[in-house]
Amino acid sequence: MLADLEELVRCESFSADHAAVARSAEVVGAVGARLLGAEPETIVIDGVTHLRWTFGTPRVLLVGHHDTVWPMGSLQEHPWSAEDGIARGPGVLDMKAGLVQMFHALASLPSPDGVCVLVNGDEEVGSASSRTLIEDSARGCAAAFVLEAAADEKGALKTARKGTSRYEVVVHGRAAHAGQEPHKGVNAAVEVAHQVLSIAGIGAAMRSVGAADPVLGCATVTPTLLSAGSARNTVPAQARVAVDVRVPTSKAQSWIDELMRGLTAQTPGATLEVLGGAQRPPLERESTAELFALASRIATELGEEPLRGVAVGGASDGNYTAAVGCPTLDGLGAVGAGAHADTEYVEVARMVPRARLLAQLIAHKRQSGETGIVSRPAPA
Repeated sequence: MLADLEELVRCESFSADHAAVARSAEVVGAVGARLLGAEPETIVIDGVTHLRWTFGTPRVLLVGHHDTVWPMGSLQEHPWSAEDGIARGPGVLDMKAGLVQMFHALASLPSPDGVCVLVNGDEEVGSASSRTLIEDSARGCAAAFVLEAAADEKGALKTARKGTSRYEVVVHGRAAHAGQEPHKGVNAAVEVAHQVLSIAGIGAAMRSVGAADPVLGCATVTPTLLSAGSARNTVPAQARVAVDVRVPTSKAQSWIDELMRGLTAQTPGATLEVLGGAQRPPLERESTAELFALASRIATELGEEPLRGVAVGGASDGNYTAAVGCPTLDGLGAVGAGAHADTEYVEVARMVPRARLLAQLIAHKRQSGETGIVSRPAPA
């Protein structure tokens, strides 16, 4: 497993570099083909390379991604290493170790029949080109297991994820000379300042309802990127503010969308455009409860510590699988910390137990009526 992990980490795969992602797909595909005994289907959409293995009629979907947030050349500053039980390197936790565990778990079973493996190349940038592929692969499956890293250093699974929405509020004003006739302009910078406060007010409103409706109160609405104007001596004719929204439920996502689209200009002569909207739907606890209970029972039977399930703010492709009605369990990948940071690492000793847990989950969900531990060789 370590040798496979080293091979994946040493092949950089920055999401924005489609050529690098294509090279990574070749390496990931070769590792998967060796362990699973079948070549993947290579799917290129909008220049992004995705991989899929389909064995028989799938009842179980395994979901992962091979792109990372690390720019090309990061390997020089953060080289691969595996010392004292700790593996390091760009993307080692998010989520190349998860891919290794996934391949070895499936390879440990007598047959991969009834399983679809989908590894996409643009998860870190929102899965724009692979969303339909993910959703189509999930429809009709009894379970989707997502190999994103555990929620914390103790190995908690992710039993809920917030959905995401992204907006950009564009203010249209009118330019004028800032010194000679500013009164003839419509200052978009002044108006966007009003909008920033209004957007922050939506976030505050969500928090204020938390006492009566804790679910809605967990939503966040945050103004982020801000720009205005074209020159120091010109009344700004245009301004923009980006807005990051995180929601625990579809109800909250719809409510915030109505509030965002209801924003109105406060500066005479200014007009607004509200662009964007819902991106990823939320992964709600109802979608994970049964699978988490099964995983907890299997962990106990394997002699592992009791599993914990936690809700997290970040989204993943599991949000998409759950939204089409496929029961989903996330965070089944590697245990470690520091994803997207210089401190990123994986705890090597946890890789085999996590692969064993996944193997048992696959075996149970693809064979209806099966109970108890399925006796199979442990992942190598």
